[in-house]
Amino acid sequence: MLKNAALDHWLEPVEPFLAPLADAAHDFTELTGVPVDLPTVLFLRAELMGHPLPGRTSAGGSCRLLRTADGWAAVNLARPDDTAAVPALVALLGSPDAELSDAAERVTAAEVARNAQLLGIAAAELGSARDGRAPVLVERLGQPRHRPRHRIVDLSALWAGPLCARLLGLAGAEVVKVESSTRPDGARFGSPEFYRRLHEGHESLVVDFPSEALTELVAGADVVIEASRPRALRRLGIHAERFLAARPGRVWVGITGYGRADDRIAFGDDAAVAGGLTSADADGDPLFLGDALADPVTGVFAAHAAARSLARGGGELLCVSMAACAAALADSAAGERRPC
Repeated sequence: MLKNAALDHWLEPVEPFLAPLADAAHDFTELTGVPVDLPTVLFLRAELMGHPLPGRTSAGGSCRLLRTADGWAAVNLARPDDTAAVPALVALLGSPDAELSDAAERVTAAEVARNAQLLGIAAAELGSARDGRAPVLVERLGQPRHRPRHRIVDLSALWAGPLCARLLGLAGAEVVKVESSTRPDGARFGSPEFYRRLHEGHESLVVDFPSEALTELVAGADVVIEASRPRALRRLGIHAERFLAARPGRVWVGITGYGRADDRIAFGDDAAVAGGLTSADADGDPLFLGDALADPVTGVFAAHAAARSLARGGGELLCVSMAACAAALADSAAGERRPC
């Protein structure tokens, strides 16, 4: 289906899952004229960073698949604060003197994920998001209007949101990357080449959150892309519903781990596990696939949904769940298809 010789070693284990994503990429190209090279989209970061193929530790090294009393859970120690919280986590799991892997084996996967999330650690029970939810939920909250060119304000960070913005920028949109003056995009501290490719051709602005400058930037947008909890943006005076109602033709792309009504945090590796997007070893035990796979998968689904919404005239809130995007691929590989 897909060919890229330089990335074949990454592509081979993932390819059986990619049919829904390839369909979305193809339709995006039909809508915009922009081709999507899925192997590059999915695996370029891993190549640039020199990541190894993952096993039960993610390619980037921060996320681990842990055996539990009834299955498997992923725990992602992506930030220094997460590592510092591990003693508190093992205490919550009832084994204060144990290693995390040993503590996890004594409780259920749901308990591991729930207690980790209580401490602000991204974690998920394997397959817990395979609940039939579509990758993108669409809600019309404004009036449609067709525009020849769109101004996108990208408030997101890391990978999924910026990839969505990159693809829409290639399709002709004007993209403004907006970062907080006190909290820059964490992707800046990874591969400089990867960051450059994601943001090439975009205007980059650093502003205070909150500030009049931020409010004005959002007010001037046709499309907003963000990956924050809705309540966090509301505290900044930014409301998706008001944005969409204020002017016809606008689109709001909200990327979350599990949906706008769910405050659980997620990164690409643990969201993929939640969606059941894993492979298996000879014993049938789960292994990670790709590199933070739910991130680029979500970016493609989000860009496709945004392009479709703009083609309809906009006026829509697009709620994009990383775990549901991953689950759509896992379900497809299992012979179950859901609408995208």
